[in-house]
Amino acid sequence: MLSADIGIDLGTASILVYIKGKGVVLKEPSVVAFDADTNKIKAIGEDARLMLGRTPENIIAVRPLRQGVISDYKVTERMLKYFIDKAVGRHMFRRPRICVCVPSGVTQVEKRAVEDATIQAGAREVAIIEEPIAAAIGAGIDISRPCGNMIVDIGGGTTDIAVVSLASTVVSTSIKIAGDDFDESIVRYMRKKHNLLIGERTAEEIKIRVGCAYPLPEIKTMTVKGRNLVTGLPKSVEITSDSIEEALREDTGQIVEAIRSVLERTPPELSADIAERGIILTGGGALLTGLEELIEAKTGIHTVTAKDPMTAVAIGTGKYIDFMSGKIDVTGSR
Repeated sequence: MLSADIGIDLGTASILVYIKGKGVVLKEPSVVAFDADTNKIKAIGEDARLMLGRTPENIIAVRPLRQGVISDYKVTERMLKYFIDKAVGRHMFRRPRICVCVPSGVTQVEKRAVEDATIQAGAREVAIIEEPIAAAIGAGIDISRPCGNMIVDIGGGTTDIAVVSLASTVVSTSIKIAGDDFDESIVRYMRKKHNLLIGERTAEEIKIRVGCAYPLPEIKTMTVKGRNLVTGLPKSVEITSDSIEEALREDTGQIVEAIRSVLERTPPELSADIAERGIILTGGGALLTGLEELIEAKTGIHTVTAKDPMTAVAIGTGKYIDFMSGKIDVTGSR
């Protein structure tokens, strides 16, 4: 393989790698497990995720990205290198051009950290793109037109909300409430209501199977196993989708409020476009049942989820280099 243009969705929960001409070739959790005694990395990605909450004291499984931002630079660099090598192979004659997406609220310092880590991991050139722009491209929107489109990208660590027109963000906000917070809210709810201690993997399973943001016409149930906080013994309880809707109400309410605040700051002409075209949801968090109905009920605007919300940002990130070629160079400077 001579070289490749690569798009990386550097997410808090998972990392997706898109290669031009091949599509999304890799999707793995952004988790690294290492030995605290020797400081050697034991596993990266899915292998490391399986170790979460199940390791001896000297093996630590960590997420080097917190709320869309690098919290551990060295570990992120090694993780990126591992995923790039895994996606494109090590037999490359030329280092690849890589486009990486970041949340819309990150600072210049945080952007520089992502850029540096990507170059150290093996990139020839790096372009940084904001998540809502990548999500819009990946959702199939022609962002070059003078037309307002509202994107709500709910990832693992952040929710990015933006009105996009003429290939740039007009109004945006980024809040640190997203999929990981849904899991934490479920853990807290189970502890408070049922005296049951569960891990984050169990919380994620509850969210996927019975989680909802809006009351369902037919209530779903699920049996959850964990540790009884009173006796310290294993215990199982039955929960319903209604109870999880209650557990997530504060988080989903904050996302709706953030959407409303962006709508209030949107220029009237673009507001008219959004009223006509609707709100588009992307990101793994968009898969939460009933989220479309909740946003529609609270804003009065038709809301749809992108065709493949999980990969929209990765696809958009990969296509960004092609989209911008001829307008700006790949590093993003005019």
